[in-house]
Amino acid sequence: MDQIMAGDGGFPLETWFWEMPICTRWWTTATVVMSGLVQCKLLTPFQLFYSYRAVFQKSQYWRLLTTFLYFGPFSIDLLFHVYFLQRYARLLEESSGRSPAYFSWLLVYAMTSLLLLSPFVSMPFLGHPLSSTLVYIWSRRNPDTLMSFLGLLVFRAPYLPWVLMGVSFVMHGTVPRDEIMGVVIGHIWYFFNDVYPPLHGGSRPLDPPMWWRRLFEGRPREEETANGMNNELAAAAAEVAPPEVR
Repeated sequence: MDQIMAGDGGFPLETWFWEMPICTRWWTTATVVMSGLVQCKLLTPFQLFYSYRAVFQKSQYWRLLTTFLYFGPFSIDLLFHVYFLQRYARLLEESSGRSPAYFSWLLVYAMTSLLLLSPFVSMPFLGHPLSSTLVYIWSRRNPDTLMSFLGLLVFRAPYLPWVLMGVSFVMHGTVPRDEIMGVVIGHIWYFFNDVYPPLHGGSRPLDPPMWWRRLFEGRPREEETANGMNNELAAAAAEVAPPEVR
């Protein structure tokens, strides 16, 4: 019995679930639940896809979210998508710091961009291009990481999106528009967060606004703010003080 239990007394699956960062955890959960509801015929895919007319003329606003949560019925393909979603969303969220404000803002940016582009490419379900966006950003931020495809092809992480495009093209015989959309949106985010700031005095135009950060982090307490300012003033005074005064 002890062998199937985690070290802290919980099941390994439960431990894996609660170790995920909060945004990745609930996005993964919602994806599995949505497929389960469709599998049980409590919902249909026709109630979930994004349509401008259905959302803004019929007030079916839930489609703005469900289009990112449905990857299809239970199948190997669904497991593949959930694996990529969970893996790369988790890596990006963990690297963005303890606060979920930055990663959630990335999701808002990517989801908004995909919703704006969707009518031009006739793509009703947007979960796959959203996952592709995260995969692209992670791959560009980890240029030295080695990847392996089926144990045969070894390549560095920046080539991962292009390998996935090639696999998709071979399997389906069509141009992977969802992958291309993810790469374009991901590259814009990567450029303005990793390339642009060092060239423009640290300016980061796609960082979350302060009101968004306060939703997750709350307002800093007055004592902490005052202590921080006093410490900064003391440090600045120490730097400019003459040696005999120090």
